[in-house]
Amino acid sequence: MDTKNDLVERYIAAWNETDAGKRKQLLTEVFAATGTYTDPLVDVQGPEGLDATIAAVQGQFGGLVFSLGGTVDAHHNVARFTWHLGPEGGEPVVIGFDVAVVDDDGRISQIVGFLDKVPAGA
Repeated sequence: MDTKNDLVERYIAAWNETDAGKRKQLLTEVFAATGTYTDPLVDVQGPEGLDATIAAVQGQFGGLVFSLGGTVDAHHNVARFTWHLGPEGGEPVVIGFDVAVVDDDGRISQIVGFLDKVPAGA
């Protein structure tokens, strides 16, 4: 489980990386080339699609950071985790729950996300 925990932590770090080049490199390392990311607002494929999604979220919620909302729970090739988006050390503005499928190469091949708390008008 430590490997999946590390993978999820690096995935969350990609959501916080504001340098586009560094973020793309990190996404290439943690997200499969044919990986999919689906949540209630988007459905994208590959590191490029996820990168565009992250850039848009950073534009909408500038200055806020993603963090794990608890421990990563994993078995076989699946991990689930809660995440928070808010001011560092402060109350989260957005809370979500993701399920990640990890491929044989140790990269995320699928993320299915759910939004549990979203601010009005977001």
